[in-house]
Amino acid sequence: MKAKAAVFREIGVDMKIEEVDIDEPQANEVLITTAACGVCHSDVHFAKGSILGPVPTVPGHEPAGVVEAIGSEVKSVAVGDHVIACTSMFCGLCKQCLQGRPYLCMDRRQCQRKRDDTPRISIDGKRITQFADLSAFCEKMLVHETAVVKIDNDIPLDSAALVGCAVTTGVGAALNTAKVQPGSSVAVFGVGGIGISIIQGARIAGARQIIAIDVVPGKLETAMKFGATHTILGGPDSPDGDPVKAIKKLSRGGVDYAFDAVGMPQLVQQCLYALAPRGLAVVVGAIPTGQKLEVDPGHFYLEKSIMGCFMGSNRFHIDALNYFDFYKQGRLDLDSMVTDRFGLGDINEAFALLDGGEINRAVITF
Repeated sequence: MKAKAAVFREIGVDMKIEEVDIDEPQANEVLITTAACGVCHSDVHFAKGSILGPVPTVPGHEPAGVVEAIGSEVKSVAVGDHVIACTSMFCGLCKQCLQGRPYLCMDRRQCQRKRDDTPRISIDGKRITQFADLSAFCEKMLVHETAVVKIDNDIPLDSAALVGCAVTTGVGAALNTAKVQPGSSVAVFGVGGIGISIIQGARIAGARQIIAIDVVPGKLETAMKFGATHTILGGPDSPDGDPVKAIKKLSRGGVDYAFDAVGMPQLVQQCLYALAPRGLAVVVGAIPTGQKLEVDPGHFYLEKSIMGCFMGSNRFHIDALNYFDFYKQGRLDLDSMVTDRFGLGDINEAFALLDGGEINRAVITF
Protein backbone atom coordinates (compact mmCIF):
# COMPACT_ATOMS: atom_id res chain seq x y z
CA MET A 1 0.00 0.00 0.00
CA LYS A 2 1.09 3.56 -0.64
CA ALA A 3 1.82 6.22 2.00
CA LYS A 4 3.53 9.58 2.13
CA ALA A 5 6.67 9.81 4.23
CA ALA A 6 9.57 12.15 5.00
CA VAL A 7 12.60 10.40 3.47
CA PHE A 8 16.10 11.24 4.66
CA ARG A 9 18.79 10.51 2.11
CA GLU A 10 21.82 12.71 2.81
CA ILE A 11 23.33 14.69 5.69
CA GLY A 12 22.79 18.42 5.23
CA VAL A 13 20.04 17.95 2.64
CA ASP A 14 16.41 18.62 3.52
CA MET A 15 14.09 15.66 3.65
CA LYS A 16 11.54 15.33 0.88
CA ILE A 17 8.02 14.01 1.15
CA GLU A 18 7.94 10.92 -1.02
CA GLU A 19 5.49 8.12 -1.71
CA VAL A 20 6.61 4.85 -0.16
CA ASP A 21 5.29 1.31 -0.25
CA ILE A 22 4.25 -0.30 3.03
CA ASP A 23 4.03 -4.10 3.06
CA GLU A 24 1.22 -6.15 4.60
CA PRO A 25 1.78 -7.26 8.23
CA GLN A 26 3.44 -10.61 8.84
CA ALA A 27 2.46 -12.85 11.76
CA ASN A 28 3.83 -10.70 14.63
CA GLU A 29 3.41 -7.28 13.02
CA VAL A 30 0.97 -4.41 13.42
CA LEU A 31 -0.01 -1.90 10.73
CA ILE A 32 -0.84 1.52 12.17
CA THR A 33 -2.36 4.64 10.66
CA THR A 34 -0.14 7.34 12.12
CA ALA A 35 -1.95 10.20 13.88
CA ALA A 36 0.98 12.10 15.39
CA CYS A 37 4.72 11.84 15.95
CA GLY A 38 6.86 13.99 18.21
CA VAL A 39 10.04 15.56 16.87
CA CYS A 40 12.96 14.45 19.06
CA HIS A 41 16.52 15.74 19.20
CA SER A 42 17.69 12.23 18.28
CA ASP A 43 16.00 12.70 14.88
CA VAL A 44 17.80 16.03 14.50
CA HIS A 45 21.15 14.54 15.58
CA PHE A 46 20.70 11.83 12.94
CA ALA A 47 19.90 14.39 10.24
CA LYS A 48 23.06 16.33 11.14
CA GLY A 49 25.26 13.23 11.20
CA SER A 50 25.92 13.32 14.96
CA ILE A 51 24.24 9.93 15.25
CA LEU A 52 25.18 7.60 12.42
CA GLY A 53 22.97 5.11 10.63
CA PRO A 54 22.09 3.70 7.21
CA VAL A 55 20.27 5.72 4.56
CA PRO A 56 17.85 6.19 2.92
CA THR A 57 15.54 6.08 5.91
CA VAL A 58 12.31 7.50 7.25
CA PRO A 59 13.01 9.02 10.70
CA GLY A 60 10.54 9.44 13.56
CA HIS A 61 10.28 7.36 16.71
CA GLU A 62 7.73 9.02 19.04
CA PRO A 63 4.37 8.05 17.47
CA ALA A 64 0.73 7.46 18.21
CA GLY A 65 -1.97 6.17 15.91
CA VAL A 66 -4.78 3.70 15.25
CA VAL A 67 -4.35 0.00 14.40
CA GLU A 68 -5.36 -0.69 10.80
CA ALA A 69 -4.39 -4.37 10.49
CA ILE A 70 -2.65 -7.09 12.49
CA GLY A 71 -0.74 -10.26 11.78
CA SER A 72 -2.12 -13.73 12.51
CA GLU A 73 -0.27 -14.14 15.83
CA VAL A 74 -0.83 -10.68 17.30
CA LYS A 75 -2.72 -10.87 20.59
CA SER A 76 -2.12 -7.57 22.43
CA VAL A 77 -3.96 -5.18 20.07
CA ALA A 78 -6.89 -5.31 17.66
CA VAL A 79 -8.00 -3.33 14.63
CA GLY A 80 -9.31 0.07 15.71
CA ASP A 81 -7.28 0.26 18.92
CA HIS A 82 -5.50 3.51 19.76
CA VAL A 83 -1.82 2.82 20.35
CA ILE A 84 1.56 4.38 20.96
CA ALA A 85 4.83 2.84 19.83
CA CYS A 86 8.36 2.87 21.20
CA THR A 87 11.74 1.76 19.87
CA SER A 88 12.22 -0.44 22.97
CA MET A 89 10.97 -3.63 21.35
CA PHE A 90 12.33 -6.89 22.70
CA CYS A 91 12.81 -10.58 21.93
CA GLY A 92 11.75 -11.78 25.41
CA LEU A 93 14.31 -14.60 25.43
CA CYS A 94 17.77 -13.07 25.75
CA LYS A 95 19.60 -12.64 29.08
CA GLN A 96 18.66 -8.97 29.46
CA CYS A 97 14.99 -9.61 28.72
CA LEU A 98 14.84 -12.52 31.16
CA GLN A 99 16.48 -10.39 33.85
CA GLY A 100 13.72 -7.80 33.51
CA ARG A 101 15.59 -5.31 31.30
CA PRO A 102 13.79 -5.56 27.93
CA TYR A 103 14.96 -2.05 26.97
CA LEU A 104 18.48 -3.55 26.76
CA CYS A 105 17.38 -6.50 24.60
CA MET A 106 20.39 -8.18 23.01
CA ASP A 107 18.54 -9.73 20.07
CA ARG A 108 16.39 -7.05 18.41
CA ARG A 109 16.88 -8.94 15.17
CA GLN A 110 14.01 -11.17 16.27
CA CYS A 111 11.76 -8.10 15.95
CA GLN A 112 13.02 -7.25 12.49
CA ARG A 113 12.43 -8.81 9.10
CA LYS A 114 15.09 -11.06 7.68
CA ARG A 115 17.34 -9.59 5.03
CA ASP A 116 15.81 -11.71 2.26
CA ASP A 117 12.21 -10.86 3.28
CA THR A 118 10.17 -8.20 1.55
CA PRO A 119 11.11 -4.95 3.32
CA ARG A 120 8.51 -3.26 5.50
CA ILE A 121 9.14 0.04 3.67
CA SER A 122 10.36 0.42 0.12
CA ILE A 123 10.37 2.70 -2.92
CA ASP A 124 10.23 1.05 -6.34
CA GLY A 125 11.20 -2.23 -4.72
CA LYS A 126 14.29 -0.79 -2.99
CA ARG A 127 14.54 -1.14 0.77
CA ILE A 128 14.11 1.93 2.94
CA THR A 129 15.78 1.49 6.34
CA GLN A 130 13.31 1.60 9.20
CA PHE A 131 14.66 4.21 11.63
CA ALA A 132 14.57 2.88 15.23
CA ASP A 133 12.48 0.02 13.76
CA LEU A 134 9.55 2.47 13.59
CA SER A 135 9.92 5.16 10.87
CA ALA A 136 7.05 7.23 12.19
CA PHE A 137 7.27 10.29 9.95
CA CYS A 138 5.02 8.40 7.61
CA GLU A 139 1.26 8.13 7.17
CA LYS A 140 1.47 4.42 8.08
CA MET A 141 3.77 2.35 10.27
CA LEU A 142 4.45 -1.36 10.10
CA VAL A 143 6.08 -2.52 13.34
CA HIS A 144 6.65 -5.55 15.55
CA GLU A 145 3.95 -6.22 18.13
CA THR A 146 6.32 -5.68 21.09
CA ALA A 147 6.82 -2.06 20.01
CA VAL A 148 3.13 -1.24 20.50
CA VAL A 149 0.98 -0.53 23.56
CA LYS A 150 -2.79 -0.06 23.54
CA ILE A 151 -4.04 3.13 25.22
CA ASP A 152 -7.48 4.43 26.17
CA ASN A 153 -9.40 6.12 23.34
CA ASP A 154 -10.06 9.28 25.37
CA ILE A 155 -6.36 10.23 25.49
CA PRO A 156 -5.47 12.80 22.78
CA LEU A 157 -3.12 11.10 20.35
CA ASP A 158 -0.90 14.15 19.82
CA SER A 159 -0.21 14.28 23.56
CA ALA A 160 -0.01 10.50 23.90
CA ALA A 161 2.75 10.36 21.27
CA LEU A 162 5.23 11.95 23.68
CA VAL A 163 5.13 8.85 25.87
CA GLY A 164 6.81 6.95 23.03
CA CYS A 165 10.15 8.65 23.75
CA ALA A 166 10.45 11.93 25.68
CA VAL A 167 8.24 11.00 28.62
CA THR A 168 9.34 7.37 28.79
CA THR A 169 12.97 8.50 28.70
CA GLY A 170 12.72 11.48 31.06
CA VAL A 171 10.21 10.29 33.63
CA GLY A 172 11.86 6.87 33.52
CA ALA A 173 15.31 8.41 34.08
CA ALA A 174 14.05 9.80 37.38
CA LEU A 175 11.85 6.89 38.51
CA ASN A 176 13.61 3.84 37.05
CA THR A 177 17.25 4.71 36.33
CA ALA A 178 18.12 7.07 39.19
CA LYS A 179 15.31 5.98 41.51
CA VAL A 180 14.98 9.50 42.90
CA GLN A 181 14.10 9.35 46.58
CA PRO A 182 11.44 11.42 48.39
CA GLY A 183 12.92 14.52 50.00
CA SER A 184 16.00 14.53 47.77
CA SER A 185 17.51 17.34 45.68
CA VAL A 186 17.77 17.20 41.89
CA ALA A 187 19.44 19.27 39.15
CA VAL A 188 18.38 18.98 35.51
CA PHE A 189 20.67 20.41 32.82
CA GLY A 190 18.62 21.22 29.71
CA VAL A 191 14.86 21.60 29.91
CA GLY A 192 13.53 20.66 26.51
CA GLY A 193 11.15 17.72 26.13
CA ILE A 194 13.44 15.26 27.94
CA GLY A 195 14.39 17.70 30.69
CA ILE A 196 10.78 18.67 31.36
CA SER A 197 9.96 14.98 31.63
CA ILE A 198 12.80 14.42 34.12
CA ILE A 199 11.50 17.35 36.18
CA GLN A 200 8.02 15.83 36.21
CA GLY A 201 9.44 12.43 37.14
CA ALA A 202 11.41 13.93 40.02
CA ARG A 203 8.30 15.76 41.20
CA ILE A 204 6.23 12.55 41.06
CA ALA A 205 9.02 10.80 43.02
CA GLY A 206 8.71 13.40 45.79
CA ALA A 207 11.95 15.36 45.32
CA ARG A 208 12.19 18.29 47.75
CA GLN A 209 14.22 20.52 45.44
CA ILE A 210 14.37 20.48 41.62
CA ILE A 211 16.83 22.91 40.01
CA ALA A 212 16.46 23.54 36.26
CA ILE A 213 19.44 24.84 34.26
CA ASP A 214 19.23 26.10 30.68
CA VAL A 215 20.64 28.86 28.45
CA VAL A 216 17.18 29.95 27.22
CA PRO A 217 15.29 32.10 29.76
CA GLY A 218 11.89 31.14 28.37
CA LYS A 219 12.59 27.46 28.95
CA LEU A 220 13.33 28.15 32.60
CA GLU A 221 9.93 29.83 32.97
CA THR A 222 8.37 26.72 31.46
CA ALA A 223 10.34 24.48 33.80
CA MET A 224 8.79 26.19 36.83
CA LYS A 225 5.33 25.36 35.52
CA PHE A 226 6.21 21.67 35.36
CA GLY A 227 7.64 21.40 38.86
CA ALA A 228 11.07 23.02 39.09
CA THR A 229 11.56 24.79 42.40
CA HIS A 230 14.59 26.85 41.32
CA THR A 231 16.18 27.90 38.02
CA ILE A 232 19.67 28.84 36.90
CA LEU A 233 20.44 30.59 33.62
CA GLY A 234 23.51 29.07 31.99
CA GLY A 235 25.88 30.57 29.44
CA PRO A 236 29.02 32.73 29.62
CA ASP A 237 27.14 35.99 30.24
CA SER A 238 24.69 34.63 32.78
CA PRO A 239 24.04 36.77 35.86
CA ASP A 240 23.78 33.49 37.81
CA GLY A 241 27.47 32.77 37.19
CA ASP A 242 29.03 29.30 37.31
CA PRO A 243 26.08 26.85 37.41
CA VAL A 244 27.98 24.37 39.60
CA LYS A 245 28.61 27.01 42.26
CA ALA A 246 25.02 28.22 41.95
CA ILE A 247 23.67 24.68 42.40
CA LYS A 248 25.86 24.06 45.44
CA LYS A 249 24.70 27.31 46.99
CA LEU A 250 21.02 26.53 46.40
CA SER A 251 21.33 22.95 47.62
CA ARG A 252 23.59 23.71 50.59
CA GLY A 253 26.52 21.66 49.35
CA GLY A 254 25.39 19.73 46.30
CA VAL A 255 22.43 17.81 44.92
CA ASP A 256 21.67 14.13 45.34
CA TYR A 257 20.94 13.61 41.62
CA ALA A 258 21.97 15.51 38.50
CA PHE A 259 20.80 14.78 34.96
CA ASP A 260 22.29 15.77 31.60
CA ALA A 261 19.22 15.97 29.38
CA VAL A 262 21.10 17.41 26.38
CA GLY A 263 24.04 15.12 25.64
CA MET A 264 27.14 17.29 26.10
CA PRO A 265 30.40 16.24 27.81
CA GLN A 266 30.64 19.65 29.50
CA LEU A 267 27.22 19.18 31.06
CA VAL A 268 28.12 15.69 32.30
CA GLN A 269 31.15 17.25 34.00
CA GLN A 270 28.93 19.87 35.63
CA CYS A 271 26.49 17.17 36.74
CA LEU A 272 29.29 15.30 38.52
CA TYR A 273 30.81 18.41 40.07
CA ALA A 274 27.42 19.67 41.34
CA LEU A 275 26.73 16.50 43.33
CA ALA A 276 26.86 16.04 47.06
CA PRO A 277 29.01 13.13 48.30
CA ARG A 278 27.52 9.78 47.16
CA GLY A 279 25.44 11.66 44.58
CA LEU A 280 24.48 10.22 41.20
CA ALA A 281 24.94 11.87 37.78
CA VAL A 282 22.81 10.40 34.99
CA VAL A 283 23.62 10.87 31.29
CA VAL A 284 20.24 10.92 29.54
CA GLY A 285 20.96 13.00 26.43
CA ALA A 286 22.62 11.39 23.40
CA ILE A 287 26.26 12.50 23.25
CA PRO A 288 27.31 12.72 19.57
CA THR A 289 29.53 9.97 18.23
CA GLY A 290 33.26 10.63 18.69
CA GLN A 291 33.07 13.03 21.62
CA LYS A 292 34.97 12.17 24.79
CA LEU A 293 34.27 12.78 28.46
CA GLU A 294 37.02 13.96 30.82
CA VAL A 295 36.38 14.53 34.51
CA ASP A 296 38.43 15.30 37.61
CA PRO A 297 38.88 11.87 39.27
CA GLY A 298 39.04 13.45 42.73
CA HIS A 299 35.24 13.54 42.78
CA PHE A 300 35.10 9.75 42.86
CA TYR A 301 36.80 9.76 46.26
CA LEU A 302 33.54 11.27 47.53
CA GLU A 303 31.81 8.15 46.18
CA LYS A 304 30.03 10.04 43.44
CA SER A 305 28.79 8.02 40.44
CA ILE A 306 28.07 8.55 36.75
CA MET A 307 25.71 6.20 34.95
CA GLY A 308 24.08 6.05 31.57
CA CYS A 309 20.39 5.89 30.83
CA PHE A 310 18.81 4.28 27.79
CA MET A 311 15.17 5.13 27.16
CA GLY A 312 14.45 5.64 30.84
CA SER A 313 15.28 2.02 31.73
CA ASN A 314 11.74 1.29 30.63
CA ARG A 315 9.49 -1.73 30.70
CA PHE A 316 7.36 -0.05 28.09
CA HIS A 317 4.25 -2.20 28.33
CA ILE A 318 4.10 -1.50 32.08
CA ASP A 319 5.55 1.99 32.40
CA ALA A 320 3.58 3.62 29.58
CA LEU A 321 0.29 2.64 31.16
CA ASN A 322 1.51 3.91 34.54
CA TYR A 323 2.38 7.25 32.95
CA PHE A 324 -1.09 7.54 31.46
CA ASP A 325 -2.52 6.87 34.92
CA PHE A 326 -0.41 9.79 36.19
CA TYR A 327 -1.75 11.85 33.29
CA LYS A 328 -5.37 11.11 34.12
CA GLN A 329 -4.71 11.88 37.79
CA GLY A 330 -3.29 15.29 36.89
CA ARG A 331 0.17 14.34 38.12
CA LEU A 332 1.82 14.22 34.67
CA ASP A 333 1.15 17.06 32.23
CA LEU A 334 1.44 15.85 28.64
CA ASP A 335 -0.80 18.42 26.95
CA SER A 336 1.28 21.46 27.92
CA MET A 337 4.48 19.81 26.73
CA VAL A 338 3.31 20.09 23.11
CA THR A 339 4.27 23.64 22.17
CA ASP A 340 4.04 23.43 18.38
CA ARG A 341 2.23 21.35 15.76
CA PHE A 342 3.31 20.94 12.13
CA GLY A 343 2.10 19.06 9.10
CA LEU A 344 4.35 16.45 7.50
CA GLY A 345 5.30 18.91 4.76
CA ASP A 346 6.76 21.29 7.37
CA ILE A 347 9.07 18.73 8.92
CA ASN A 348 12.31 20.47 7.89
CA GLU A 349 11.11 23.68 9.54
CA ALA A 350 10.29 21.74 12.72
CA PHE A 351 13.80 20.23 12.73
CA ALA A 352 15.41 23.66 12.28
CA LEU A 353 13.37 25.29 15.06
CA LEU A 354 14.09 22.45 17.49
CA ASP A 355 17.81 22.50 16.66
CA GLY A 356 17.87 26.27 17.24
CA GLY A 357 16.28 25.93 20.67
CA GLU A 358 13.25 27.95 19.63
CA ILE A 359 10.63 25.33 20.50
CA ASN A 360 10.17 22.72 23.24
CA ARG A 361 8.32 19.69 21.86
CA ALA A 362 6.89 19.82 18.36
CA VAL A 363 4.51 17.21 17.04
CA ILE A 364 3.93 16.28 13.41
CA THR A 365 0.21 15.64 12.99
CA PHE A 366 -1.31 13.64 10.13
